[in-house]
Amino acid sequence: MVGLMIGRLTTPDPIELQQVEVTSDGLVVWFSDEPKTHGEIVDGSLALLFAAEGRAQKGQLKLNDKSANWRVRLSDGGLLLTVVAARPLLGEWVGSEVDDRWRLEIHLREQ
Repeated sequence: MVGLMIGRLTTPDPIELQQVEVTSDGLVVWFSDEPKTHGEIVDGSLALLFAAEGRAQKGQLKLNDKSANWRVRLSDGGLLLTVVAARPLLGEWVGSEVDDRWRLEIHLREQ
C-alpha cells in the first residue's frame, strides 16, 4: 500500500490537450505542460504527434481565403493532429510556456 502511494507521488500527471484555437495563419494548441512532439509534412499535409492525452476534435480554418481541415484523434503514440487542404501545405511550429501552460503555435502556408 505504501508503495502505491509513493508511486502516485513520483509519477507525474499526464499532459493534457486543453484547447485548440484557430488563428489567421494556423492553429494555437494549448497543453497542461510541454508534451514530447514529433512533426512532419506528409504528402502536403501536416502531421504532429503529441505524447499527451485529450479528446478527439476537428474543425476548419482559412488560409488565403481557402479552407483547410484540422483534426485531433487518439493514436497508439498519443494524440495525432493533422491539417489537410486541397493544395500542399508547409508548416512551422514553435512552443513556449505561458502562464504555467504550454502553447504551441502552428503557422501554415501554401507550398
